[in-house]
Amino acid sequence: MANKSRKVIARNKRIKRIRKKIFGTSECPRMRVFRSNRHIYVQIIDDTKQATLVAMSSGDKDFDGSEMKGKCEQAQKVGEMVAERAKAAGIEQVVFDRGGNLYHGRVKALSEGARKGGLKL
Repeated sequence: MANKSRKVIARNKRIKRIRKKIFGTSECPRMRVFRSNRHIYVQIIDDTKQATLVAMSSGDKDFDGSEMKGKCEQAQKVGEMVAERAKAAGIEQVVFDRGGNLYHGRVKALSEGARKGGLKL
């Protein structure tokens, strides 16, 4: 733990602070976002069963982001595709967990894509 940078420690504190308030149930699961430098990942999680119901990322084999210009466009498309998968799994409403990231840029584009796909956040 001593080798962790201040950035990582601050991000983990933000994640814990957010997770105290957010809890996903069977009726309204939690939509968790992880953003790396290259890809964006999203999972829809039922915290009561501790199970991932739906997952999607920009590195998925179903995802083709070759014609897209930037990472924000890719994030929006991932949001739309995860909304389609959630609808197929019978999920219509989720609680959004931004994962310690600020709500702008790729995280915001992903949530807007999910809303565009028909998911209620």
